[in-house]
Amino acid sequence: MNNGFSTGEEDSRGHTDQTCCLIDDMERCRNQAGYASYSKRIQKTVAQKRLKLSSDPSAQHIYICDHHKDRIQSVRTKRRRKDSEDDSNETDTDLHEFPDLHKLGVSALRRYKRHFNVQTRQGMKRAQLADTIMKHFKTIPIKEKEIITFFVYRVKMGSNKLDQKNGIGNDTT
Repeated sequence: MNNGFSTGEEDSRGHTDQTCCLIDDMERCRNQAGYASYSKRIQKTVAQKRLKLSSDPSAQHIYICDHHKDRIQSVRTKRRRKDSEDDSNETDTDLHEFPDLHKLGVSALRRYKRHFNVQTRQGMKRAQLADTIMKHFKTIPIKEKEIITFFVYRVKMGSNKLDQKNGIGNDTT
């Protein structure tokens, strides 16, 4: 079972001559059925997302074509992303890794809050403060290409302050 879809590896019946069991927008799909099955869980997702898909009651099986499988999976993926973004103006968060702010101390979180003037309630717990700050952190726009270009320039020019502090950039060796 892969993301709610049966891969068919556990199913020994051959069904290459069968067509998709779905009715798409009041018309029966004529694509060849794959190994993915239209389970109760998938039916629930289709109903929640108001897709115009339904199972044909005259079909002798519950296998669907790859087109419908991909369509349903993409809707499920979009739903997960929207739920995790909490309606903020974020870009695709799956591409970026964010630091775990829950590991920071309360003083560091408060310093961030003061620096960026983030509005919060009085007396918030550390976890709540970290969640609020993480939402703000994700909304900060960054120009990745510009930052990487500047970093490479600084490294090539030998003007990295951290290396100079640690004595790495010094020619006294």
